[in-house]
Amino acid sequence: MNMLSVRINQQQVRLVLRSNQTARAIADIVPFSATVRRWGQALMFDCPLPVIPAADQPQTELAPGDVAFWSDGSSIILGFGPTPISTGREVRLAHPSTVWADALDDLIAFADVETGSKVEIHLEQSVEIKTARGQ
Repeated sequence: MNMLSVRINQQQVRLVLRSNQTARAIADIVPFSATVRRWGQALMFDCPLPVIPAADQPQTELAPGDVAFWSDGSSIILGFGPTPISTGREVRLAHPSTVWADALDDLIAFADVETGSKVEIHLEQSVEIKTARGQ
């Protein structure tokens, strides 16, 4: 199983890659770092992909633990709660985005992260993990 880690300040979350073009493209460019922008209870940061993959089933609502890529803005999105356009507790995005990874750890770990924080993305060693979602 291919995994990445996302570190912001002292918090780290592990991501399990999905089987789509976006996940493969992002895995090919790690490690990288960027600066976080906060939008409600979602964090966004630039992803330096040299070629933006075609969207794999883009969507505007994320389930808990989904990690998305917004191709028009070349940004990764970590949503852990409502955004300014959400209705209720949903994580609603302003633009259709492709889910390319699942957080193995709770994204709420990033709830206190402020705009301007540095984020680092690294490849983790491949491991065999069974999750409750069966992935």
